Amino acid sequence: MKRIAIAVALAACMAGPLWAQDEAAPEAATQDATAAEQAAPEAPPAQQAPQMTPEMQAMMEAWTKASTPGAPQQQLAEHFRGDWSVKATMWMDPSAPPMTEAGTSTNTVEYGGRHVRSKYTGTFMGQPFTGEAITSYDNTKGKFINSWFDSMGTGQYMSEGDYDPATKTYTFQGTMSDPTKPDKTTTMKDTIRFTDADHYVMESYELADGKETKMMQLEYTRSGD
Repeated sequence: MKRIAIAVALAACMAGPLWAQDEAAPEAATQDATAAEQAAPEAPPAQQAPQMTPEMQAMMEAWTKASTPGAPQQQLAEHFRGDWSVKATMWMDPSAPPMTEAGTSTNTVEYGGRHVRSKYTGTFMGQPFTGEAITSYDNTKGKFINSWFDSMGTGQYMSEGDYDPATKTYTFQGTMSDPTKPDKTTTMKDTIRFTDADHYVMESYELADGKETKMMQLEYTRSGD
C-alpha cells in the first residue's frame, strides 16, 4: 500500500509541470504571433499610375482609332452577312466554252464586327472544293482588304481596294503566285457589284500586257439570314 501511495505521489509531481506547460502554450503562441505582427514591415502604399505624356496620349488615341469598328465595317456586315447560293462560271480557255459549278457561301461577322469571314463550299472540275475569305476595312490604310485561301493551294491571295457608292461596287487589286511561272506573280483585279440587298456578282480579271482577261464570275443569291 505504501508503495502505491509513493507511485501516485510521484505521478502527480511529474504531471503537474506538464499541465502547466499545456496551459501556458496558447498564451505563448499568442505572444509569438503578436511579436511577429509587430516585427513585420508595413505594406507600402499603392502607387499611382504615371501620368501620360502628350506623346503617349497621342499614341493611345491612334491605336484606339485604328482598332474601333465604324461605318465601313458596318457596311461590310450589312452587305455580306448571311447564307448565299453561288453560281460559278470560269474561263480556262478564251476559245472554249466556260465551265460552270455550283456552291454555297456562309458569311459571318467576327471579332466584334471588325471582319467578315466567308466560307465557300462547292466543286471545281468535278472535285470537292472549299475556301475561305477574310474581308475587312483597315482604318489606318483607309482601304478595304481581302485575303483568300482554299483547298487547292498552299498560298494566300491578298488584295486591297475601295468602294464606289454610286455603282455599289468594291474594286480590289492584288498579286498571286503562278505555279507555271515560279519567278513571277500574276496581277489580278476583282470587282464585287451589288444589284440589290440579296444579289451580288464577283468578277475576277487577270491583268497582263495592258489588257484585262476575265477569268471567273461568281453570282451570289441570298438564301437566308
